[in-house]
Amino acid sequence: MHITIEFSCEKPVTLPFHYNHIVQGFIYNTIDERLADFLHEKGYGEGRNFKLFCFSNIIEKAHIKSESGRIIFGRKVSFVISSPVDYFCESFANGLFKRTLILGENILEVESIKIDRQQINSDIMHIETISPVTAYSTLVKADGRKYTCFFQPGEEDFRRIVEENLRKKYRAFTGREPSQELITIKTLGQTRQHIVLYKGFIIKGYTGRLLMSGPQELLQMALDAGLGGKNSQGFGCVRLV
Repeated sequence: MHITIEFSCEKPVTLPFHYNHIVQGFIYNTIDERLADFLHEKGYGEGRNFKLFCFSNIIEKAHIKSESGRIIFGRKVSFVISSPVDYFCESFANGLFKRTLILGENILEVESIKIDRQQINSDIMHIETISPVTAYSTLVKADGRKYTCFFQPGEEDFRRIVEENLRKKYRAFTGREPSQELITIKTLGQTRQHIVLYKGFIIKGYTGRLLMSGPQELLQMALDAGLGGKNSQGFGCVRLV
């Protein structure tokens, strides 16, 4: 399920240039406390746990203030949040009307909510990213130090990591094994690299349009729970073209 929320503010919305953690905190503060605690402390699945939600960048364009490291939007902003978990979506939507909405230093009011159940009915889908997709591996140097290697769409490691991640999410959500049919990912046009600073860590991701094929249940999981890693930190939110 995809939920698009438009907010209004009495003055232009101002945020740090790297604002993912602020939107993530807004989401946790909006859903009910019991669900927030469950996601923060445990999540879905055994071993590697998943939050099973993701969110987009703020959709509207902003004016960048390079000298202060902040960006200024207009008095209306919107973003998309998606999840395969209906209870999460219901809790978030209900929470929007139960408390004062504060995003960073901005006090918001809800202008509109649009709910869209995007369903996959074939083994192929054409999507666009609305927040960067990140796929990475943690490697070890000869001296024993660890480093993170990020991959870009078009590389086999990107496809492999995305597929493995979707299979883990599907198992965590359903408790079942997905089809063993492979996923293919083809870029449609140019992709753009984004470097995001999240709580002091550098994360590289890519935006663009992708053509994916594979088992319907995994394509649906990509659409609802997000593509690639770090979805609950604002990466990998996608929608059908």
